[in-house]
Order: sequence, then C-alpha cells, then structure tokens
Amino acid sequence: MHSLFGFLVPDNEPLWLILAPVIFLLLWAGGYTVAKIGLQYAPPMTLLALRFGFVVLIMAVLFVFIRPPLPKTRAGWGHLAFVGVMIQTVYFGLNYLGFVNGIPAGTSALIMSMQPIAVALIAPRWAGEHVGLAQWGGLILALIGAAVVILARMNVGPTPVLGYVFTTLGMFGMVVGTLWEKRFGLSHHPVTANLVGYSAGLICLLPFLLMEDVTDVQWTWEFIGALSYLVIGNSVIAVGLLLAMIRAGEVSKVSAQLFMVPPVAAVMAWFALGEEMPLWAWIGFAFAGAGVYLATRKGSREA
Repeated sequence: MHSLFGFLVPDNEPLWLILAPVIFLLLWAGGYTVAKIGLQYAPPMTLLALRFGFVVLIMAVLFVFIRPPLPKTRAGWGHLAFVGVMIQTVYFGLNYLGFVNGIPAGTSALIMSMQPIAVALIAPRWAGEHVGLAQWGGLILALIGAAVVILARMNVGPTPVLGYVFTTLGMFGMVVGTLWEKRFGLSHHPVTANLVGYSAGLICLLPFLLMEDVTDVQWTWEFIGALSYLVIGNSVIAVGLLLAMIRAGEVSKVSAQLFMVPPVAAVMAWFALGEEMPLWAWIGFAFAGAGVYLATRKGSREA
C-alpha cells in the first residue's frame, strides 16, 4: 500500500485508474452546466449532432495515424455500435430534451445517477456480480436523497413533468449501455471503440434533426467554447475514462461513483447559471453522498 493525497491505495493499482474517478467526476459534472449553456445557442439535436460529428472527425484522424485493430467479428462491431447508440443517442439525446423542458442541471445529474439502483437490480444476473447488504443500504439511502432533492425543487417553481420523463428514460439508456459493455465488451482500442460508438450514435441521431431548424445556431464564442468542452472534455476524455473503468472494475461499483456527480454539478450550475437549490436539496445531496460511501467502501460488497 502507498499514500496518494492522504488515501491508501494498493501498490499494484495503476496511477491512471486511481486518478480516473476524480477526473471523470469533474469533467462529467461540468458537462451538465456546459450543455445548458450550449443549448442557449443551438437546438438540442443539432448541438448533439455537431458534438458527435466533431468527435468522429477527431477519432478518424487518430485512427489514420495510430491504425488500431478493428473488431474481428460482426458481433464485435454490433456490440460497440449498440453501446454507442445507448449512451450517445439515448442517454445524451433524452438528457438534452430534459434540459430544454426545464430540468435543472443538478437535478438532471441526480436522476441520471439513479442508474446504480437499476444496475444493482440487474447486475447479479446480467454481469455475474454480487451485491452485498451494505451496498444495498447505500443505494437505498442514495435513492432517499434523490427523492428529497426532487421534492425540494418542486417548491422552487413549476414541475417540469415532461422534462422528468425525458431525463428518466435517458437514464435507462445509460443503464443498458453500461451493462451491455460489461457483459459483451472486449478490450478494443479506445480509438476504435469511440469511432464506432460515436458514428453509430450520430447515424441514429440524424433522423431527429428533421424536427429542428439546423440553421438556428448562434456561433458565438460562448457556444464555441461550450461545444469544445463537450467534444473534448465530455465525449473524448470522460466517456473514454468511463468505459475504461467499467472494463477495469465491477459495474455496480463504477456506477455507484456517479452519485458524486449531482452535488458537484449543482454547485457548478449555481455559480454559472444561477440555478437555485433549496436547503433541503443540499441535505438530499448529503444523503446521496452517504449512500455512495456505503455502496463503495471496502467490504460492502461482501456483506
């Protein structure tokens, strides 16, 4: 064992795997606020199409220089494409529709982080993982915290029912993509995985552009900055780290770490967008944080 930032970590733990959760947390949480900023200048599906298109372009250039191996079977291609559609088209697409229908960034992040509840229900059968009693207790505590946040937000203004529907359905897209990646995902090169996944997500997104005016984009410096963050910070680095952590660890534990995203996203949205969070909402976030500790602390999975 050795110490890193005051925490004891195993000697054989790779440095990137130790730092990955923190980097992922900051980038992923920031994406909720930055996406809402970008949506002030472009329609949701148009913003996503631009985002995915630039990611595909970046991955294509890297592919030409690196020449990573491609999937050797049709099933391999299909698995990468399916995960890409679930995470890119379903998760991000419905999340953005939730934003334009009134969901605050912190609340959206909290709903999206509910995926560990569904993952824990399915993981024992689907991914062959054991979910201990302590982990169940943490997940239930986090669910209570989520309910407190949502109820507290209802006292601030009108309840965006349609936004909640879109965001909840988007969460299940991430659940399916996460479990599928754990069950069928192979050790593909990250450039190959991103190129295939984002290409599939972009193709499935294109029909929805027919419902929007794709010329209604304001190319301001704020929009360019937001788009750059979403492309590089969220789509390239954060998603790559997420998939790498899924392959390196257990899916329920990785998903439970996402409970840390909502309070960080809420703080960022508070400063950048002025989104109000009542006192009870912060108490709910504290409950969710306690749930994370119970669900991920050493020994919880054997309880």
